[in-house]
Amino acid sequence: MKIDDYPLASLMEITARPAVVFVRGEGSWLEDHAGRRYLDFVQGWAVNCLGHSPREIRDALALQAGLLVNCSPAFYNGPSARLAKLITDWSRLDRVFFANSGAEANEGAIKLARKWGEVNRRGAYEIITFEGAFHGRTLATMAASGKAGWDRLFEPKVPGFPKARLNDLDSVARLVTDRTVALMIEPIQGEAGVLPARAEFLRALRALATERGLLLILDEIQTGMGRTGTLFGFEQAGIAPDIITLGKGIGGGVPLAALAAKEAVCCFAHGDQGGTFNGNPLMAAVGCAVMEALTAPGFLERVRATGEHLRGGLTALARRRALGEVRGAGLLLALELGRDAGPAVVDAARERGLLINSPRPGCLRFMPALTVSEAEIDRMVAILEEAIAAV
Repeated sequence: MKIDDYPLASLMEITARPAVVFVRGEGSWLEDHAGRRYLDFVQGWAVNCLGHSPREIRDALALQAGLLVNCSPAFYNGPSARLAKLITDWSRLDRVFFANSGAEANEGAIKLARKWGEVNRRGAYEIITFEGAFHGRTLATMAASGKAGWDRLFEPKVPGFPKARLNDLDSVARLVTDRTVALMIEPIQGEAGVLPARAEFLRALRALATERGLLLILDEIQTGMGRTGTLFGFEQAGIAPDIITLGKGIGGGVPLAALAAKEAVCCFAHGDQGGTFNGNPLMAAVGCAVMEALTAPGFLERVRATGEHLRGGLTALARRRALGEVRGAGLLLALELGRDAGPAVVDAARERGLLINSPRPGCLRFMPALTVSEAEIDRMVAILEEAIAAV
C-alpha cells in the first residue's frame, strides 16, 4: 500500500510523525507500509520487553481470548489473581492494584499515599518529587513530574508536589514538613535523558523516609520488568520501597500497569479506587506470560550481558567520534552527543533503517527489546555511526 491509502488525517495531531505506517513486527524489527524493515531500538518507549509480537504474548492472548476476555472488576478472575501473586512474590510487597497505563498506576500511588496520610499523618498530602521527573500525563501526574515547561500547561493542576534535586539529599530534607506524606522517585529518569539516581542516594531516601515516618514510592514504569538487568531497579540499591508502580514492560505491548504496596499502606476503602478494565483477564494473562519469561532461568543474566555489550559499543563509538558519556543501566542507556543534534541524528538513522529516540536535544536514548542479540546491537552501532557522520 501507499502512504496515501491510509486515512491519517483523521488522527488528532499531538506530535510530529514521519510519513511511515508500520504494519508488522517481529523481535527487534519493524516493517512499514512499503515493505521496508527497521531495526527498532525504541520498542514503544521500553514497552516491548520481549520484542515485537513474541510467541509468548500471541499464545497467551489466543488462549485467554477463547476463555474470558473481560468481566467486571467487582469480581475475581484467575489471571489477575495469578499475576498479582507473581508480582508480590518477586517484589516482596503484599498487595497489587492493576491499571491500564503507567500514568494511571502513578495516579493510584498518589491517591493511596494521600489516603494513608489522611489516616496516619493527620491529613498530610504533599509528595516530594524531583526536577526532571516524568510520572505521566494526567493532571496529577503532570504536577508530580518535573518536566521543563509543564508547570505552565493545563493550569490549574493538582497542588502538593514540591520538587527536590536528583541525588541531592539536602534538597529533599529541606522540603519535608508536617504536610509531607511521601517521597516519589524514578530509579532512572528516562525522559530527562536517562539520569540515574545513585544507589547511595536511594538508600539515603529510604533512611530519611523511615526516620520521618514517610512513604517511599518508586516509579518503576520504565526501569522495572528487567529493563536495568534486574527485575526491578530498586534491587540494585538494596532497598525495599513501600509502593512501586509498574507499566510499559509488564504488558510487553498490551495496555497493562500495576501498583504494588506493603500491607500496612493499603488503606483504600471500598469505592476509593477502581477502573472499568483494570485487571481484566485478557491483559492479565499476557502479564503472567511476560513475568514467566522474564523470571525464567538465565533470562536476566542475558539482559545484563547484552546491556554490557551495548554499553561497550556506544562507548567505543563515543571515543571514535569524540562524543559525550554513556550512562544508564542494563538495556536503558543514553549517549551524550555534545551538541543539540539529537533530532537530526534520529532522522538520519531512520532514513538508514534504524529507530532511536532523542529525549533531549543533546542526547540519544536506547531501549531495545530485552531479547536483542549482540549482532543486532553491532548493526545498530554501525548504522548510528553512519547517521552521526552524516549529521
